[in-house]
Amino acid sequence: MACTTILAGKKATYNGSTMIARNDDGFFDVKKLVIVDSKKQPRKYKSKIAHLTIDLPDNPLRYTSTPSVDLSSGIWAANGINELNVAMTATETVTTNPLVMGADPYVKYQKAKGNKKEVPGGIGEEDLVVLVLPYIKSAREGVLRLGSLLETYGTYESNGIAFSDKDEIWWLETIGGHHWIARRVKDEEVVIMPNQFGLDCFDMEDALNEGKENLCSKDLKEFIEKNHLLMDGERFNPRVAFGSHSDADHVYNTPRGWYMGRYFNPTKYKWDGENADFNPQSDNIPWSFIPEKKVTVEDIKYVLSSYYQGTPYNPHGKDPKKGIYRPIGISRTGVMAVLEIRNNVPKEISAIEWICFGCNAYNAMIPLYADVDRLPAYVSNTTLTVDTNSFYWTSRLIAAMGDQNFKTCVMDIERYQGAMANKGHQLINEYDAKILETKDYSLKYEANNKLCEMAKEEADNALNKILMDASKNMTVGYSRADN
Repeated sequence: MACTTILAGKKATYNGSTMIARNDDGFFDVKKLVIVDSKKQPRKYKSKIAHLTIDLPDNPLRYTSTPSVDLSSGIWAANGINELNVAMTATETVTTNPLVMGADPYVKYQKAKGNKKEVPGGIGEEDLVVLVLPYIKSAREGVLRLGSLLETYGTYESNGIAFSDKDEIWWLETIGGHHWIARRVKDEEVVIMPNQFGLDCFDMEDALNEGKENLCSKDLKEFIEKNHLLMDGERFNPRVAFGSHSDADHVYNTPRGWYMGRYFNPTKYKWDGENADFNPQSDNIPWSFIPEKKVTVEDIKYVLSSYYQGTPYNPHGKDPKKGIYRPIGISRTGVMAVLEIRNNVPKEISAIEWICFGCNAYNAMIPLYADVDRLPAYVSNTTLTVDTNSFYWTSRLIAAMGDQNFKTCVMDIERYQGAMANKGHQLINEYDAKILETKDYSLKYEANNKLCEMAKEEADNALNKILMDASKNMTVGYSRADN
């Protein structure tokens, strides 16, 4: 599934929180935000795609989830935060190459045929949040649990997965069917990830010994040597060894990395014109940067909403190069979440899930306290039927009309996004203060209700304005009135 990920360490953010975020870019997947009670977490899990059955531990934690409303193809939980304030986003589909696939093929589901029995496949994006997030107490534990599952069951696809807690962020990428590699994100850095194998440096010595900042499957060094994957001279570069090097990357992946790097480090590197350090088709854009300023939630939302505004590639522009690269804020996004674990408040209110649905270029985020056992219907009761009492469907409607009427609607979109951001921060600050003063943590429920009430009012207001703009722009209009 095509997605884009941003990770920001606690020294890179404005308030000392860790933040992991991802666009979940399916095909207009209908999504909702729910709480999975530990009592309702399955003890035996069977995947839809791979027909794989896995026994799960008896001690799951409660967690948030953004599953597909249509469960016919699986849960696809996408992201979440558990009750111990450990967050996970899964997955960023990444790329690989024939050498890796020839050495460690994917574990694909095989149907029963003739005398041959059905053979289950491995685990994949459909499964990962459900299999991992309810059982981990730290970001590092997330890497180790998922790594063990990959080694045991294998996978049928290439994925990148992020884990975070209040102190650390870890990034894991799969390699072929059974291998994996992971690195701790430096506290002062931001990671940018389009749909391409990301890690560009790795300390194998640390990974195979102390494992402080690097982890991997136990036989990774032998796997590399046996299959002649050390292709960057004497230096081990995971992206070179395990990733892709295709023309398709230069229109689909590297331009997104270029725009993200350009935003977070506008002056340190030259991004445009002749003799640029990096251009939209550069294969060596770094996986991580120290940003030139502290990163906010709004920075992450803006970048994950990008359609190359301010460049010749903006599809709404007039330049001949418009639309040649795949946008970050693409039309088919189902859900985007920024999972923020704060360090400046008590653990009971530390986890904030900033959630939005539909195309990011036109939507807006709601912040919600994540350590709760229920959520307002506006985000949790989405159905497959279009309904403006749903944040998901209202967001989809705003985006579809706003895109087709961009010139007349753009100001309404910007005002809507600004109002939601302003009032979201205002309400979180207000309820943080109330909770700190009273020690009444049940106020989180009141806060979430107020936040959703605010979001509905602002979204309905934006929808009304954009519908009127779109109505005025209809082709069957005529200048002569009847009255």
